[in-house]
Amino acid sequence: MNKPALSRREFFKLSAAGVTATSLSGWLPLLAKEAAQTKSGIKRCILLWMEGGPSHKDTFDLKPGTKDAGEFKPISTSVPGIQISEHLPKLAKHMHHAAILRGMSTGEGSHGRARYYLHTGYKEGVGGIVHPSLGSTISAELTDNESPMPNFVAIGRAAYGAGFLGPKHEPLALARADRGVANLQSILAKPQFDRRVGLLEKMEKAFHKEYKVSSSEAHATTYRRAVSLMQSKEAKAFDLSQESAATRARYGSSPFGDGCLLARRLIENDVSFVEVSSGGWDTHQDNWNKVKRLSNQIDPAMSALVEDLQQRGLLDSTLIVWMGDFGRTPKINSRSSKPGRDHYPRAWSTVLLGGGIKGGQVIGKTDKEGAKVVDRPIGTLDFLSTVCQILGVNPNKNRNTPNGRPIRIVEKGAKPIIDLL
Repeated sequence: MNKPALSRREFFKLSAAGVTATSLSGWLPLLAKEAAQTKSGIKRCILLWMEGGPSHKDTFDLKPGTKDAGEFKPISTSVPGIQISEHLPKLAKHMHHAAILRGMSTGEGSHGRARYYLHTGYKEGVGGIVHPSLGSTISAELTDNESPMPNFVAIGRAAYGAGFLGPKHEPLALARADRGVANLQSILAKPQFDRRVGLLEKMEKAFHKEYKVSSSEAHATTYRRAVSLMQSKEAKAFDLSQESAATRARYGSSPFGDGCLLARRLIENDVSFVEVSSGGWDTHQDNWNKVKRLSNQIDPAMSALVEDLQQRGLLDSTLIVWMGDFGRTPKINSRSSKPGRDHYPRAWSTVLLGGGIKGGQVIGKTDKEGAKVVDRPIGTLDFLSTVCQILGVNPNKNRNTPNGRPIRIVEKGAKPIIDLL
C-alpha cells in the first residue's frame, strides 16, 4: 500500500524537531539515488567529540608530583596500574573495556585544521578536494539501505560531512538530542513556517540542478523518505521521552548526557555512525574549573553508555571513540588570574572502548611532564587506520571522486595499532 503524501507543514515539523536545513538538503534529497547493497554482521561507531581539545594531563594522563601537574589527583581504575582523573570515578570502573592511547601526536595545532585532519585523515585543502569525514566513510562502507533510518547522525555541533562522497552520506544533524525526529508535536509559528517553505523551494531547485530530475520527482522522493521515517517503528528511537526518568538521570542532566542516550538508542536501531559533541574544552583560562565541570558531565554519560551497551549485548560490536582536536600544553600559562592550558598536538590522549578491542591497556607513553611521546607515537593516519580496521573497513581502499580520481580512505604510511586488534 502506498504511503500517504506528506504536506509541507508536516515536512517542516522535521525542522522543528531539531533537524537542520543543511542536513535536510544533504540527507533527504539524496535518497533519490540508488542504494548500495545491504551488508550484514557489521559494527557501529559512536564518536564522542570533545570540542576544543581536552587536557590530557587533567583527564587520562595525569602527572602527579610534577611542576605543572595541576589540581587533580589520579585514582585507581578497574585495571591495576591504570589511573585516571579523580573526576572520572564512574568511568574508572570500566577501564577493563577501554584502551587509553597516550601517545597521540598529530601536528595540527589550530582548531579548524586539527578537526578536519582528525575527522578525514587528510590535511585541509590538499588537492582542492573536500574529503569525507569518518562518519560519512562508515556510512558509505557499512550502509543498510533497506532501513528508513539515516546511516550517520550528528548530535550537537554540526559534524564534518561527506565531501566528494556526495550528499547521500551527509549526516542527519540534530542540534539537540531531546528534540529528535520523532518529537514532531510542536507547531511552528507562521513567520517561521513561511521562511522555511521558501527554503524548501530553494532546496528543490538546487536538487533539480544537481541531479537533473524533475521537481515533482524530487518532491516525491524526499516526501516518501520523510514519511517512511516518521511512520516507521524506528522513528521512536529519536524520542528520549520513551526512556524512564531513572535512565535519563543515569546519563546526567546535560545535553551531552542526552546525546549519549540518544546515541545508544540509534545504535540499537542499526544507525552505523553517531557523533556526539561536547563543547567547552578550549581551556586557555580557568582550566581546572572548566575541566572539572565537563568531566562531571562526561563521566556519568559515558559510563551509562558503556553499561547499557554491554547489558544489551552491543558493546563488542560498538566502538566508542573519545577524542578532541588535540591536547593542552603541559605547562600552565600565566596570562590571566585564572590560568589555563593552550593548544598542544605534540602529545595527548584518546580513549577507545568496546568494539571488540583488547581493553584494559594503555598504549603509548609521554615523558614525566606529559610534553613528549617517548613510546609508541600515534599519528592521525595510524589512529584512523586502526579505527577503520576495528570497524571492518579497509583503510587502503580507493574511492573515486566525481571526476574519477582515486582517493584512499586513509593515506599511505599508516601504522595500525596491532595491540588493539
